[in-house]
Amino acid sequence: QVQLVESGGGLVQAGGSLRLSCAASGRTFSSYAVGWFRQVPGKEHEGVSCISISDGTTVYSDPLKGRFTISSDNAKNTVYLHMKSLRPEDTALYSCGTSTSFYWDQCRPTNYADWGQGTQVTVSS
Repeated sequence: QVQLVESGGGLVQAGGSLRLSCAASGRTFSSYAVGWFRQVPGKEHEGVSCISISDGTTVYSDPLKGRFTISSDNAKNTVYLHMKSLRPEDTALYSCGTSTSFYWDQCRPTNYADWGQGTQVTVSS
């Protein structure tokens, strides 16, 4: 089983940038897909972006394309989420999860497990 730890969240002004990290321990990512998801209290868990660790294929939530970029450093067993041009509506708890399958056309939290505790991102206007 993989244990995930997210970090890098914080308070940022609108228009700013953050880089979130999802570090794995206990088992390597190599045969997994990893996804970033976010949730606001009272709203559904939302897929942000997912990546296939084996070949780097990525999929994004359409509204977030162009502002968010997912990447992986397999040597560090870490997946990153680079976020730019942040908006107040991006405020959420961001979590990462793993999947034994990569779905090229979707990034849904129901396909992922082994969640970390999350890292809070707050964007002020």
